Amino acid sequence: MTELVTLDAYGSLIEPATLKIQRFLPATMERVWAYLTDSDLRRQWLAAGQMETKVGAPFELTWRNDDLTDPPGERPAGFSEEHRMQSRIIEIDPPRKLVIAWGANGDGEVSFELEPKGNGVLLTLVHHRLPDRGIMLKVSAGWHAHLDILVARTAGTEPGPFWDGWVRLHSEYDRRLPA
Repeated sequence: MTELVTLDAYGSLIEPATLKIQRFLPATMERVWAYLTDSDLRRQWLAAGQMETKVGAPFELTWRNDDLTDPPGERPAGFSEEHRMQSRIIEIDPPRKLVIAWGANGDGEVSFELEPKGNGVLLTLVHHRLPDRGIMLKVSAGWHAHLDILVARTAGTEPGPFWDGWVRLHSEYDRRLPA
């Protein structure tokens, strides 16, 4: 269990355009899987969107980050109240692995891998093919903030304001990730 306590909350680049971030979630594999695949649960930490759980199935994610926490914090300039993205399932192995295309053109790819650890689950998220540093910083801060909310949801606690955390994390990733 000690390895989980020392788990670094920050994502790191495992390749020049690939971010890896991990979280220990105090829940069962099935519960975490539901938070990845069920629209009503996923909207509580990331984005809503009905998902047919089969390879090749298209789906749309709808972010409403102002609704994730109460209060939401102050939304930074350049972000809208709602964001939508087309995607599709690339690989699925319930309840262990989900890989989705990131964007309609499949320019990027995100994998979620679940592994039972002690009284919970180790979630490993890998975001491949981040096109440039600006997007890498936004995505790193975003995944970090969204995963913090997922940890809080699975632990039954209230997360801090989403946007305040995202702004702080964006600055921290700017210092942590290579220019």
